Amino acid sequence: MTQQASGPIGSDALPGRGRNLSLALLAFTITFWAWNIIGPLAVRYADELDLDATQTSLLIATPVLVGSVGRILTGALTDRYGGRLMFTVLTAASAVPVLLVALAGALGSYTLLIVFGFLLGIAGTTFAIGIPFVNAWYPPSKRGFATGLFGAGMGGTALSAFFTPRMVAWFGYAATHVIIAVVLLVVAAVMWLMMRDSPVWTANKSPVVPKLAAAARLAVTWQMAVLYAVTFGGFVAFSTYLPTYLKEVYSYDLADAGARTAGFAIAAVIARPVGGWLSDRIGPAVVLCISLAGAAVMAVVIALQPPPELAAGTSFVLMAIALGLGTGAVFTWVAQRAPAERVGSVTGIVGAAGGLGGFLPPLVMGATYNAESHSYAVGLGLLCLTAIAALGFTIFLARRQRVVQA
Repeated sequence: MTQQASGPIGSDALPGRGRNLSLALLAFTITFWAWNIIGPLAVRYADELDLDATQTSLLIATPVLVGSVGRILTGALTDRYGGRLMFTVLTAASAVPVLLVALAGALGSYTLLIVFGFLLGIAGTTFAIGIPFVNAWYPPSKRGFATGLFGAGMGGTALSAFFTPRMVAWFGYAATHVIIAVVLLVVAAVMWLMMRDSPVWTANKSPVVPKLAAAARLAVTWQMAVLYAVTFGGFVAFSTYLPTYLKEVYSYDLADAGARTAGFAIAAVIARPVGGWLSDRIGPAVVLCISLAGAAVMAVVIALQPPPELAAGTSFVLMAIALGLGTGAVFTWVAQRAPAERVGSVTGIVGAAGGLGGFLPPLVMGATYNAESHSYAVGLGLLCLTAIAALGFTIFLARRQRVVQA
């Protein structure tokens, strides 16, 4: 998979790496927008289909499932076929479920929304393409920042939260989905015409199943999977469920909730490359400790329902920053510790864990919601405890790594 040059061409000298990083960021951003088109419209679906909190949570969480598990296969296939082909194919393929979701919504079918939302998860698998693709273009000393910048494509959720409800108001429900599908196809064509795999990348043509099994036998795979499930999973959970949360707790309408959710996502997006950059300098374990401690504290603060706008807004932005820093730190650690030829496969498994970490919290939030007091305190309390446990695990890993290196 991603290998450093062994000859005269080093990763520092590779021409075109900035362009290819930008293209990967573009593809990741638009597919993440597509992956999150149901969340910003969940309030609309709940009203039209008379859904309760649990049904709404399941609708929001379903696309996350395939987008998570599918990353395992996508990462392994990227090791074999390269980022250019994989980005092109999956970006184009994502247009299909976008249109099917539009059809389900127009028919008013909750069952079809679940089924097609499941397929929509395809769009969320592109993360597992970008990490090995970008790793191959950059040397280890700069991979934290580079992969963090690529990971800023998760800002597609911010674009979706802000623009999708407004586009529905401007153009109509069906037209909005058609526009997004067309943009996906255009971006796929751009990837094929302009993107190139790194000249130091070589295809790993080993059979996929043994390759995944080898990655699964690495301790680093599961260690990073646990941490990414908390950090990125927390981000996904908030960015998909926040419109519903803001409606129930603060009585915002769809557009206002979407705008505030976009602000949350933007803060996390900015924090992610900063987390990678800091990890290159002070170490990913230190950044993760800051991230997880911050998330634990902010979960308690948010559970206390600070008043709008300034107090509540600041609380959610600080939570976003904490989670964003953590997501950047985890993949800096992956780049430092995973064998070069296994980066794609390891990324797939770790990315899947992150997505699955985002699948469960919306279901928990819906199941523990107290309608009488409009409170999600139980769910946020569980988030606090999870972050504290992950903090302890990070400290344990950092200490053990220092002992091994001593």
